[in-house]
Amino acid sequence: MKILHVIHSVNPAGGGPIEGVKQLASVNQVHGHQVEVASLDAPNSSYLKAFPLQIYPLGPGWLKYGYNNRTVRWLRENAQNYDVVVVNGIWQYHSFAVWRALHSAKTPYVVYTHGMLDPWFKETYPLKHLKKMLYWPWGEYRVLRDARAVLFTCEEERVLARQPFRPYRCKEIVVKYGTAGPKGDPQAELEEFYECYPQLRGKRLAIFLGRLHEKKGCDLLVQAFAKVLAPAPDWHLLMCGPDQVGWQAKLCAMAGQLNISNRISWIGMVSGHMKWGALRASEVFVLPSHQENFGIVVAEALACGVPALISNKVNIWREVQGDGAGIIGADNLDGTCAVMNTWLEMSSQQKSDMQQRAQECFQRRFEIHAAAEGLIHTLARCGVKE
Repeated sequence: MKILHVIHSVNPAGGGPIEGVKQLASVNQVHGHQVEVASLDAPNSSYLKAFPLQIYPLGPGWLKYGYNNRTVRWLRENAQNYDVVVVNGIWQYHSFAVWRALHSAKTPYVVYTHGMLDPWFKETYPLKHLKKMLYWPWGEYRVLRDARAVLFTCEEERVLARQPFRPYRCKEIVVKYGTAGPKGDPQAELEEFYECYPQLRGKRLAIFLGRLHEKKGCDLLVQAFAKVLAPAPDWHLLMCGPDQVGWQAKLCAMAGQLNISNRISWIGMVSGHMKWGALRASEVFVLPSHQENFGIVVAEALACGVPALISNKVNIWREVQGDGAGIIGADNLDGTCAVMNTWLEMSSQQKSDMQQRAQECFQRRFEIHAAAEGLIHTLARCGVKE
């Protein structure tokens, strides 16, 4: 099968969607499928050099939306070269461009919404939601309606997606989703991390991994750490991720007011061995997010045997809770404090058991090979020829 993924950007700072594309492609290619990517990136974007797949950068586009007059033309000229087009994300021009080019073409397309229909956005950004309502009937509604299928990465996402917009009509399919676990030597990865951050050796680390963004609940994490974990001098908070919206300065000011500035390390975006080393060095992974479609970073933590202390707004919380692989709380300060307190109150044996169940949960539910195979089977079910 020859697959074209279309996404707004392949910039790794974009988080889960582009990481998912790369992970799925790595397995699909091993099994003989050809995977390429088209994006709205400018051809001179620095991160394109390290991108591991054949990439067609069709930008730059106009503003954040990314409109340009090249994308539709390129898709119309090249769509016949692919068995299927997979759209990753909505609300930017790449999704509408696929609809314009393919809604009446022979080449089918499917859409991953990646949580972008979650009602949290409506409640949190009402003015943006009003703009989206005006755009919906002639834009994204048609993108979803005419897709061969709309793919949801868990049941929670599918149910939530039905709520914020009317009319709403599409063929819904829940597909497995996941990521690859670490493949390197655990001790070597751990030592590589400690070589860069020797002051953290011997500390009990609570790790956050992801974009520093309002929806991730980073402020709740800082406040809860100050209340629950910081009183013990051996605990340290490790904040790993890019600061795309300038929020780190506010979080640092908050930490200063709480007198825990020296108990937090802000190390920016990590990847590869450094990411796995940071996870292996950590006792717990904490994500008190207000909205999280899937949470590839949650799966990565579980793969390292790190229990996930997450909110019930992370859409895979039911799976994590059902497998006993983490602790679930509300996405507020009380809930974030509660998951930390629960961890502290557990016995050594209970913690060890949860670490084991974390790895088992990853292998059973989120390991990338099952997700990649599931995507191919889903495409075949949708009538895409293998």
